[in-house]
Amino acid sequence: MKDLAKTAAKNLEIDADSAGQRLDNFLMRTLKGVPKSHVYRIVRSGEVRVNKGRARADTRLAAGDVVRLPPMALMPAAPKAGPTSPAARAGAALPVIFEADGLLAVDKPAGIAVHGGSGLSFGVIEALRALRGDGFLELVHRLDRDTSGTLLLATSRAVLVGMHALLRDGEVDKRYVALVRGEWPHAAKHHIRIPLAARVLASGEKRVRAADEAIDDEAREAHSVVSVLSRHADATLLEVQLKTGRTHQIRVHLSASGHPILGDDKYGDVALNRREKSRGFSRMFLHAKKLSFVHPVSGRRIRIEAPLPVACVTRLAAGAA
Repeated sequence: MKDLAKTAAKNLEIDADSAGQRLDNFLMRTLKGVPKSHVYRIVRSGEVRVNKGRARADTRLAAGDVVRLPPMALMPAAPKAGPTSPAARAGAALPVIFEADGLLAVDKPAGIAVHGGSGLSFGVIEALRALRGDGFLELVHRLDRDTSGTLLLATSRAVLVGMHALLRDGEVDKRYVALVRGEWPHAAKHHIRIPLAARVLASGEKRVRAADEAIDDEAREAHSVVSVLSRHADATLLEVQLKTGRTHQIRVHLSASGHPILGDDKYGDVALNRREKSRGFSRMFLHAKKLSFVHPVSGRRIRIEAPLPVACVTRLAAGAA
């Protein structure tokens, strides 16, 4: 039986990085050796106080709040994941392309999920936390598992909240590169405004379809701006600017326009994908190329870019689709 360490009562002042968190989430991060059930019990019983008063588990904390923790017994802290753990090794392998001002950007490879779940023991966020320890680290946005490129995380809660506000207000310029089937018919910038509706399959997998707002209550506005970068035999390389951020938006918009992305196993051309695999190209050709925005705290202009992966460069050089 492991010895329990008894802590004294203490008061913790909420700083800017912890502001905005729910009380229960703050306690889970702070009380590493305490079971979840015990955390909720001490909140319900009033042993945890916020500014000397009782508080609910869903209370939102503000900077300057004082949280009183009662004396309690803690299990010895588990050893931190070292560089030899699978998650930490995966985190170390992720190329960091930007780190400053409370932001971290990595060049996510295709085939890696941004977070664990659905049979995955860890994703990008868990891998980076295992590598970097207990400091604040949260996803600013997400990328599909099969999409490569610029993935942005926040290392400060204030920056996370600010970035989420920029995303909601459409003030983050997001540019993707996609290779699609056939000759894209538009020479100038083309706006795709096809509403999208999502559904979850029995397997738990999410699928999205083009929808009609007039008759479909699930339909949500979606807007993509498409430009031609280069034309190839039976394929076109496009730049896509996202004006909204719906799940699988680019994939469904391009497929609904008659030009699915090469290698897209959900919305693509099955026969074409099979032919591409036989020629050595076995991923989806969708890459998050650039992010640009005005930093929500420092006010300086940030531009982050991830180079096109070798597999995509090789595919472009290969010629015909």
